[in-house]
Amino acid sequence: MNTSPGSHIGPRLNKPRIIPRAAGQRLWLAPLLIAASLLLGACSTTRLAYNQAPGLAQWWINGQVNLSDAQSTQLREDIDRFFQWHRRSELPAYAALLLRWQSLATTDISAEQACAEFDRMRARIDVATERSLEPLARLALQLSPEQLQYLQKKQADSLDEFDEDYLQGDTQERQRRRLDKAVDRSEQLYGRLNEAQRELVASGIRRSSFDAERSRTERLRRQDDLRQTVRAAQSQVLAQTRASDERNGPGLIRSAQAATLPSATATAVPLLRDFTRRLWASPAPGYQAYSQTLVRQGCAQFAALHNSTSPAQRAHAVDVLKGYAADFQALSRAQP
Repeated sequence: MNTSPGSHIGPRLNKPRIIPRAAGQRLWLAPLLIAASLLLGACSTTRLAYNQAPGLAQWWINGQVNLSDAQSTQLREDIDRFFQWHRRSELPAYAALLLRWQSLATTDISAEQACAEFDRMRARIDVATERSLEPLARLALQLSPEQLQYLQKKQADSLDEFDEDYLQGDTQERQRRRLDKAVDRSEQLYGRLNEAQRELVASGIRRSSFDAERSRTERLRRQDDLRQTVRAAQSQVLAQTRASDERNGPGLIRSAQAATLPSATATAVPLLRDFTRRLWASPAPGYQAYSQTLVRQGCAQFAALHNSTSPAQRAHAVDVLKGYAADFQALSRAQP
């Protein structure tokens, strides 16, 4: 399926993003990325974007691995089932979370409270991740060596984009780009920031422990880990198929057919589950402590900015959150 990326996607997704993008970057699972991005506020018109999400998810995966027609058909069926479940089961939970955030938006909060809300959000992401594993394991088992090479090239392109965003220019230029993004994100939630608030954001960026080179190294590790996980799953299924042939005689189950069997998917799911856990808890020495430091700093920076906001800015935030909550409630009740 060689549809050119972007040829059939609807409006640009540019509604306020109220949580930093870093959380979404931990995941490669396209349906989950769509679900998480909606929760994090990444869409222009939430209801329209959510209804387009199945097509966008399939387009994104096709852009990563260049699906065959048969793979595309199966994947679309799986994605449609995922979003039927997600609409019914997860959107009400998102709406409840947004309702909670409306209450918190009217008062000062601590860094610990901000981190607690991050954990609540992550719990919803974990639920969607688990639901995604079976269909994505089914797809992973069907990927050819050529498709894995295609994926590796796309991953290299992603690294180039990371370099452009975080490694080009001197320290001041990098910090200025990060500041522009952080201010834009904050203003979409609170409205226009004053100079003191902009300096508060800038000072948080200057003090941040964020290390672009270290983060890039982890990004590369995750990319390699993904491809190795897919190959390991395929190897295990092939070994099981050969063992079955030896016991029962050749030809009962062809190796090419093994990937489509429920038993094969059941073999691959635990491997993919372990991969997603390594996204949250990297095995790289010292990276987990580094990641946790970034989260704590992010929580403290968010709390400090929030506590500096005026009643009008907090009212703006409540209105933004209320709009998302209403959209999620309406979407959960609507038929796709």
